[in-house]
Amino acid sequence: MMKKLVIAWMAIAVTSTAFAASLKVTVANSLGFDRNKEMVSVSMAVVKQKLGADTKSFIVVDAKDAQVPYQVTANQLTLIFPATVKANGSAVYEIKGGAPEKFAAKTFGRFVPERKDDFAWENDRIAFRMYGPKLANENPSNGVDVWLKKTEALIVDKFYYNDLQKGIHYHVDYGEGLDCYKVAHTLGAGGIAPYTDSTLWVQNQYSKWKVIENGPLRTTFQLTYDSVKVGKTWLKEIYTVSIDAGSQLNKAVVSYAGKIPVGMKLAAGLFLHDKKGVSKIDAKAGYIGYGEVATSDAGVPAGRDYVGAVLGSGKMLSGKQQGDHVLAFANYKPGTKFTYYFGAGWSQWGFPNDQVWFDYLRDFSLKLQSPLKVTVK
Repeated sequence: MMKKLVIAWMAIAVTSTAFAASLKVTVANSLGFDRNKEMVSVSMAVVKQKLGADTKSFIVVDAKDAQVPYQVTANQLTLIFPATVKANGSAVYEIKGGAPEKFAAKTFGRFVPERKDDFAWENDRIAFRMYGPKLANENPSNGVDVWLKKTEALIVDKFYYNDLQKGIHYHVDYGEGLDCYKVAHTLGAGGIAPYTDSTLWVQNQYSKWKVIENGPLRTTFQLTYDSVKVGKTWLKEIYTVSIDAGSQLNKAVVSYAGKIPVGMKLAAGLFLHDKKGVSKIDAKAGYIGYGEVATSDAGVPAGRDYVGAVLGSGKMLSGKQQGDHVLAFANYKPGTKFTYYFGAGWSQWGFPNDQVWFDYLRDFSLKLQSPLKVTVK
């Protein structure tokens, strides 16, 4: 009798293991180049339906059964994870019950009251900041500042602490990167502004901030600009930014409230500094880019820094150099949200020359046109 019970228990155990709930996720790439660690998404409703109680503790694994980091977005509706897929190929991942490994966070952002209300954010590739209320008397803008990085480590907190508490300034490279980018009253590294009658309406500092989600793979925050001057009109702007691990570019969603001037367009811009750099405008592919010599505050050459904005093919009307900007133009329909992408790179961290950076922007635009296709079974 006991032998029969043992055999029966073993049969149940084998059966339950064989039919343990899981999801097979196939990610397909229709483009002729590899997609490396690109974020894909799966509905959490589907995950919960398939895994049931296992959603309390689940893992994502690749074809070699190695765990992959993941994040459930702030609204709890979507699971995201980085997928790597060969050119014109596919890759299979599995979501199943299990204990997740601990992975280091790759994105981070925060309000920085100790440094005049900056809002700073980063991923494992690059870092940025925008300017807040305490800078109001210094003629700031709604432009984007860049901190160049050559480490996957998160450095925002460290750079601020070292600068403010130890006198180790982030305008000098001590081995992990530096801030050698000047914004002044411009759009900096890809900010956006209303454009009417050949006038670019660069704004001032943000009024309010809100963090929506903060890693480990995606950080999303929102800045509000209460007083956006466009000619004789005042608008309110909501600017929402997301940065994913592994990407040089941020996703930005902008909207305006108020009486929108007739014919108002939007212009994403790149500050040209001394205008000695190399610019690229490709309206058909939907992007603008700029590369220039990077120099620390101590006058030490730091290679070349790169900035860019991608509006996407079919969305970018045209581009041109105007004053100290390269601009990319798009239509804006009142009451809607406009999405574009902006960011930066460095010759000391993956972009050895201008053409490699411009190719990155071109390929990013192609990815927008042909996103990875996710099939769940």
